[in-house]
Parts: sequence; C-alpha cells; structure tokens
Amino acid sequence: MGNLTYEKAGVDIKGGDHWVETIKGIMKRRKSDPRVVGGIGGFSGLMRLDGDRLIAGCCDGVGTKVEIARASGIYDGLGQDLVAMNVNDLVTGGAVPLFFLDYIACGALNEKMMSAVVTSVVEACEYCGCVLLGGETAEMPGVYGKESFDLAGFAVGTLRESEIIDGSKVKEGDVIIGLHSSGIHSNGYTLVRSALAEEIVHGLDKEGPVAGETLGQTLMKPTRLYVPQAIAATKTGKVRAMAHITGSGLEDNINRVVPSPCVCKLSYDWPRPAVFDLIASKGVSEEEMRRVFNLGIGYVFIVSPEDEAEVAAVLESLGEKPRRVGRVVRA
Repeated sequence: MGNLTYEKAGVDIKGGDHWVETIKGIMKRRKSDPRVVGGIGGFSGLMRLDGDRLIAGCCDGVGTKVEIARASGIYDGLGQDLVAMNVNDLVTGGAVPLFFLDYIACGALNEKMMSAVVTSVVEACEYCGCVLLGGETAEMPGVYGKESFDLAGFAVGTLRESEIIDGSKVKEGDVIIGLHSSGIHSNGYTLVRSALAEEIVHGLDKEGPVAGETLGQTLMKPTRLYVPQAIAATKTGKVRAMAHITGSGLEDNINRVVPSPCVCKLSYDWPRPAVFDLIASKGVSEEEMRRVFNLGIGYVFIVSPEDEAEVAAVLESLGEKPRRVGRVVRA
C-alpha cells in the first residue's frame, strides 16, 4: 500500500478547506453588496454591471510547478499554465474571457525566464480570445531566493444573467462527459516533487515514462486550454454544469457543481497518462492519486442522457475525443 501523501509532502488539503470556510465567515460579517451574484466557493465570482450584464473574475497560480521549471530550464509553457488555470475556471460558469492580468514575483530579474513566460501568456490569451491587459513584476530579494520566482494570474470575463451555468439544473441520472488532460497540468506538484525527488535531481534530462520525451518535458507539459470547447458546448443550451479538474482531483471538483443530495460517481476506466503510473509507483495510493490529480481528465461537462450525443458531437467537431466518465447519483 502507498504511504506517500500530499499532506506528508507538505500540503494540508483539510487545512485549506477550513481556510475557505474561514474566508466565508469573514465575508458574512461584512456588509453585503447587492451587485454580487452567488457566494464564495465556486470556480469564479460574479458581479452585476447593469441590467442582466455580469462580469466574472477569478485568480489562480501554477503552484510549485515553477520549481520543476527552474530545475529543468523549461519555461515556455508556464504562461499557458497560468492563463489556463484561470480561464478554464472562468468559463465553467458560462462566462467568456475578456482580459487577463499577470503577476511575476522573483528574487532577481531573469529576462530569459520572464520573456518566455510572458510570450506564452500572450499566445494563450490570443488562443482564448482575450487580451493581456496588464500586469506586475515584483523583484523582492530577501523574500525570494536569487533563482526563485512565483506566478499569479487574474482573469475577467462577461456574460448575461440568462447564461449563468451553476449546476442548479443537475439531476440524478445525468451523465458526465470528460475531455482528456495533457498530463499533470498545474496542481499536485508538491507531491510530484516528493515522489520523484531523486529523478528530479538527477534525471530531468533523461527519457521519462513517455517515449521520446525527457522527464522534464513530460512534467512541464502545459495545462490544456478548454475555452473554445466550453463556449461551443454551452451554445447548445444543453450543458447543466462544467468543472475544471485542478486541486483535490476529479470528485471534489465535480461535486462543487452537483447539488445535494446528489454526487458524482466516476468509472475511472479511461486510459491514464503514463506519468501518473510513475508517480503511483513511488508509494502513492490509488485513493491519494484520485484525491490529488486529474488522472487524465482535465475538464468535464454534465448533461442529461438525452443531450449527451449532441454535446459530444460538438466537442468532436473541435477535434476532441469526449468520453463518458461517470454519472450523477444520489448520495
């Protein structure tokens, strides 16, 4: 049995959940703003502009994937990671990305790294139909080591109130359609770094679990951008909920958009990228793998069984290979 966990690697998921509840408590003590639509805890926040026009906003980073980038010298995809972690969240609620802001913090300016990151951000924004509107670069020696850096991003989008997708229409018996991930994406890297500590020190430039790729290339594959797929699918009017699979794995993220007393029931029968088998072989249990990683499914749609074929066809027209990965059941 595996005994290496995210908590042992240094990340306290339960503590993080408790902190979210603390934030909710702090916000409840403040005067409410009638322009705010919905509460804290979704993939993005919504605020009313005027009439039925809303803006959506979210904030995220790429976590300790920056340490793999630093060790491997592979920075090219980090900007896409940063954009994806935000815009993929943003579109789950029905919003269309409008603009993006980035924040780079470092111990010392590294023009090679920063140029690669910002170029990747711009390209990812263009792919998603939004723009890099601004950002901040903070050089903070004494806070960060000379070679250390961190990234954060902020995405803003727009939608009409009638276009909100919040999971309220999800019912028992609905099906869950998944889109494949490129690999680990941008979460769980503290556990990855613990499980593959020896390989990261001595083998990032050697062939990893994927033929023809170094381990560094496999670990640094950029997070997929699901914006075109989400927008196209929602135009059918048949999508009841969407979830971006990031920290806490498939079940926790999907259940964020499944109303009680229902939950998701997943098959876990799809092919997994080989990198997950490598991580599991280092002593990470199947339960922990499911609790931390996307395991090959990066984004899901919840639809009625009657609408499954139509939504799947739209996704296939964009070059996807959607597959049913589970159902909504009563808990």
